[in-house]
Amino acid sequence: MNIIDTHAHLDHVENISEALKEADASGVEGIMAVGVDFESNRRNLEIKKNYSKPKIYVGLGIHPGDIKTEEVEESLEFIRENIAQAHAIGETGLDFWYKWVKKDDAKKDEQRTVFRMQLKIAREYNLPVIIHSRGAWQECLAMTKEEQIQKAVFHWYSGPVDVLAGIIEQGYYVSCTPSLAYSEPAQEAIKKAPIERVLIETDTPVYYRNKETGEGFKSGPKDVVNTLGLYAKFKGVAEADAVAIFNNNAKVLFNLD
Repeated sequence: MNIIDTHAHLDHVENISEALKEADASGVEGIMAVGVDFESNRRNLEIKKNYSKPKIYVGLGIHPGDIKTEEVEESLEFIRENIAQAHAIGETGLDFWYKWVKKDDAKKDEQRTVFRMQLKIAREYNLPVIIHSRGAWQECLAMTKEEQIQKAVFHWYSGPVDVLAGIIEQGYYVSCTPSLAYSEPAQEAIKKAPIERVLIETDTPVYYRNKETGEGFKSGPKDVVNTLGLYAKFKGVAEADAVAIFNNNAKVLFNLD
């Protein structure tokens, strides 16, 4: 079974060679490696250059939780310089749930400014956007529409269902992770989202823990197979049917070969 992990932070993986070998053995044919700052963007391009299986695709971006004010200009310049190697802009977006952001309007404004700069780059180069929207779902959607972005995915969506309806209506996607095993907001979103607008991912290397059972594990790209299984069970569909649709969704969104 060939499968695509549409969101992984490969630059954070301790043993990248082993992780990619395990992913390949599990049937993972492609991985979207997303950047969060200057160094992670550089590192992901290096991984893409040095490894051929699974196929590595790169998203270049500045994460709202990783904005280094003194580095923003350099990071945006790096993204532009390497835009030919990018299949997406991101991970980018807004996150107003961070403790240091909740009551700081200046931090929120900085996130908005950096997000909009990246949306403009995406529009200029006709690239899809990988959006982090925690605690700012409606505003992320509004800004993405304002900048006339044609393709976007709201990664690990766990926001309100009314905003989800707007995302789907706009033709954008949402993605789910292994948190589908226990996260009620994630389950509610996937319950409402049509499979033709869903992607699956791992968000590697996140540590997932089921609060009810106490069980947990640290995700690797190979665990996108678990996400597939959870989705299939949750929605009552065959894994083979679901993965064919997920792979097509990923290929269409990110223009994958």
